[in-house]
This record gives sequence, C-alpha cells and structure tokens, in this order.
Amino acid sequence: MLQTERLPSLETLLASQPATADQKSRVVAVMPAYNAATTLRRTVSDIPAGSVDEIVLVDDCSSDNTVEVARDLGLTVIQHERNLGYGGNQKTCYRYALESGADFIVMIHPDYQYDSRVIPIAVEIMRLGICDCVLGSRIRTRREALAGGMPRYKYLSNRVLTIIENVALGQNLGDFHSGFRAYRRKVLDTIPYERNSNDFVFDSQFLAQAVHFGFKLGDIPVPVRYFAEASSINFRRSLKYGLSTLHVLNKFWAHRLGLIRSPLFATRDNP
Repeated sequence: MLQTERLPSLETLLASQPATADQKSRVVAVMPAYNAATTLRRTVSDIPAGSVDEIVLVDDCSSDNTVEVARDLGLTVIQHERNLGYGGNQKTCYRYALESGADFIVMIHPDYQYDSRVIPIAVEIMRLGICDCVLGSRIRTRREALAGGMPRYKYLSNRVLTIIENVALGQNLGDFHSGFRAYRRKVLDTIPYERNSNDFVFDSQFLAQAVHFGFKLGDIPVPVRYFAEASSINFRRSLKYGLSTLHVLNKFWAHRLGLIRSPLFATRDNP
C-alpha cells in the first residue's frame, strides 16, 4: 500500500525558517475606527499572539465607546478632535506608524469584516520580498461572497470596478476595495498619501500611486463577513466612490501620457 506523506502547514514552515535581523523588524497594526465598539474586541482577539509589536486605533470622533474599549484592550489610542473622514483617518494611522519606526504596517478595519488571523502571512510575504503591498481579497467565488452576506449590488460593483482597475493599472488583484492592507515601510515613505482625499477614494488613489511608483501588489484570500455591525457605505456613497475611482484611473493615465501633471503621482519633494 502506498503511503502519503503529510505536508507541513504554512505556519510550521514559517516557524522553521532561521531567524535573521530582518525577521526582527517592527510590525504595527493600525485601525481606522468609527463606531467600532461592538466589533473591536473580536478583531483584536483574532490577531495571532506575537505577530505585531503594537496595535494603534485612530478614533474619528465615534459616538459610541470605541475609545474606552480600545484602552481596555491596551491599544495605543489616538483621538481626532473633529471627524476627518476615512482617508483622513488613514493619514493619521500611517503618520504614527512611520514615526514609531514601523518596518511593516498592516491596516485592518476594526469592524470584524476581515480576518486578522492572516496578518503574519501578509507580513511574511512582504518580508520575503514577494510583494510590497498585500491586500485581503474577500472574493474567491461568487457563491462564497454572497453567502457571506455581501449585498448583491456591492458584489457586482466590486467585480466591475476591480476588472476595470486591473486592466487600467496592469494588475491581477481579486479585490481592489479591501479593508485589509499591508505595506512595507518604503511604500509609505514614497507615496505622497497626504495629498490624497480624506474620503473613501483615498484607497483607490493609494493603489494607483503604488502602481505608478513601481511597487509590487498581491493579495491573499480572507473570508467574507457581512453583518449588521460591520461598517458599510450606502448605495449613494458607493456610487460616488465608484465614479471617483474611475476619475482616479483617468488621472493616472493622463499623467502617464503627459497630458496633465497630477500631484498625486509626483514625488514627495516635488509637489
């Protein structure tokens, strides 16, 4: 009888790698938060022990007790004095991460929609030099995405926009609109993200900038979790976001062809 050899798990393979100076690098998880009190604890509890050196929550003037929950969990908490929007929140997150000496930065929404257990996998992919940016893809199959609670209109708009973005930016990502994103420090040091919008289109601008500056993008699958407490924008804002994303792609190509000079794609020291 033939005997089959059981292959070691990815976690076992990663643990067996010899320790190097680079593997001791600093990993900071950042969470742009707005009314995340009911989901924050679950999101944090799923982060594998020892996989991050610091967890930072930036609260954008929540009306619930997000800040109190975050402090109870021992997170580093930054409070905005006024609501700056989703993009403005991320700017604060990344500014702090860079100032704290982070080598790898993982941005994850604290609404438990994304699986924080994959954080060490995303970091290892970057540490090995395979990618500079790693996104969590919620869409492996249509059935799984819809069964996970993703509204049908969101699924369809995500598919259409992602296809257009892949073609326009020369990529092959499964989900351009993920709330799980991990970056090497050099990405944040290079991209002039402070010039981006303070609204949701910040994410689309950032990925177009990453492509423009030559960074390698990739993704890993994450389960779909849509439920009442998970943050989500309504149809009207989704439509605005989609149109704004198409405008970003137009700017990307107009800048590349020399038709315009957009500060989004200029270097930090050359606005």
